[in-house]
Amino acid sequence: MRAMALTRAAAGRVDAIEIDTPQPAPDQVVVRVLACGVCRTDLHVVDGDLPDPAIPIIPGHEIVGRVEAIGDNVSTHAIGDRVGVPWLGWACGVCEFCRNERENLCPRAKYTGYQIDGGYAEYAVANASYCFPLPAKYDDVRAAPLLCAGLIGYRAYRMAGPGTRIGLYGFGAAAHIITQVAVQQGREVYAFVKPGDDRGVRFARDMGSTWAGYSNESPPRKMDSAILFAPVGALVPEALSHVLPGGIVVCAGIHMTDIPSFPYHLLWQERTVRSVANLTRQDAREFLAAAAAMELRTHVREYRLDDANRALDDLRNGRLSGAAVLLPQ
Repeated sequence: MRAMALTRAAAGRVDAIEIDTPQPAPDQVVVRVLACGVCRTDLHVVDGDLPDPAIPIIPGHEIVGRVEAIGDNVSTHAIGDRVGVPWLGWACGVCEFCRNERENLCPRAKYTGYQIDGGYAEYAVANASYCFPLPAKYDDVRAAPLLCAGLIGYRAYRMAGPGTRIGLYGFGAAAHIITQVAVQQGREVYAFVKPGDDRGVRFARDMGSTWAGYSNESPPRKMDSAILFAPVGALVPEALSHVLPGGIVVCAGIHMTDIPSFPYHLLWQERTVRSVANLTRQDAREFLAAAAAMELRTHVREYRLDDANRALDDLRNGRLSGAAVLLPQ
């Protein structure tokens, strides 16, 4: 089968390869990849921001696929099912975190497109327990961003608390989905984009933001919480300065530049800074059920599998509004 793989650590690009089509182990399924989103985490893997990826590794963890083969122990999926395969690909099931349904913190966990080959390929193999049925209302291309931008974004959104006014720093794939969730739940969204990114401001407004501006600007009102999707540590004190007492600042990325020192008064009055790590299977079930009940417009740009490097470069250089999606077939 054809695939695009990272063949050298921190190479900054993926290479076209031909490998055998995978076969399922007893607890696995093989899916024919219908679409695979291109996530900023893929970029962190390819560029070497995340340590010790399996080499070679096929990136991609926003996989929409059709089940083509199942392992002997699989009873939850059948051949022909359409499923989604997200970032968390396996957890041990026996550690204290797994026993308490916090498998996102499992110290032995393995991740799709990082230690397990992902979806920049014609076929992918996945543990059946970490594959999820997808809402029929979203076609293959528009379902792909739901599997990380949506899932991780939704976990961060829940951690931000129930406040009415929420700020989103970095308006890409995750923020444009979560904005729609927040608006449909009656909240106000304040969107912050890189200074000078007028296209990003317009995109945020089109998605329903109450206000949109640059990340070095002050919103018109103090916010109850803020989520940082941009991997920029300097935005933490910036966001703290704009949330109310008791407010929460959530760092949603798997990688972030160092947070600079800041005066204690920004944190005082019971403000909180917290991070989001991966996702749980319950996150996936809850968000996909919510997505089925809502009308979410995922904005995508399609690329052929062979153009994976162009998609990564467009993401790296801020040339995308919404999400990039690879089409292997």
